[in-house]
Amino acid sequence: MTGTEINTGLLKGGIILINKPYGWTSFDAVNKIRSILRKHYGIRKIKVGHAGTLDPLASGLIIICTGRMTKEIHSFQELEKEYIATLILGKTTPSYDLETSVDREYDTAHITTGLIEKSLEKFTGEIEQIPPLFSAKFIDGRRAYKIARKGDNIELPASRVSIREIVIKRFELPELELSVSCSKGTYIRSLARDIGHELKSGAYLSALKRIRIGDYKLSSAVSPGEFEQDFRINQTK
Repeated sequence: MTGTEINTGLLKGGIILINKPYGWTSFDAVNKIRSILRKHYGIRKIKVGHAGTLDPLASGLIIICTGRMTKEIHSFQELEKEYIATLILGKTTPSYDLETSVDREYDTAHITTGLIEKSLEKFTGEIEQIPPLFSAKFIDGRRAYKIARKGDNIELPASRVSIREIVIKRFELPELELSVSCSKGTYIRSLARDIGHELKSGAYLSALKRIRIGDYKLSSAVSPGEFEQDFRINQTK
């Protein structure tokens, strides 16, 4: 069950493709869907979970599972993800995105399409990637972002991730738009940071949209509001 296919099968087990709005956490989306299902089915208990976190400052596809399909969340998490990422070159932020303010600026006059293409080759295949400190990773039982917000500077250990393909979609200084197909656990914010380093400049992530999870595409997803509206329509049929 995907997109707007809505019926009582969701109680037993189904999947819903949601286009998560910018500013929402993945749990915000789960809670919204759970609330809609509870209200319209008149029940208190229903299993609802998401198959892969998407940062609040990112938008796009998340898979929400209900009922017995929550047992399959791990299999969805293992699927390849595809993102459209917009980088700002020549500047950095501590969080590698818009959560924090610009802290340094660098020259970009030397950056060309050819240099970018050559630099991106370093980041395809199996790579070691250091996650951002502003993340949900655990350090000694605490979330890394809570440590970061206190001003402590601790570097997380590197993780092995796989990036199958990076394609330049648009390059107009200072913006660089990329399509990235990668494994679970890949931090696009860290990729932006590392690309900036490789270009002998700086970079941070200004926008991120997830457009695919395995064979599931954003074009088949609905917003939480659309889901609620379609649910009401189907309930009256």
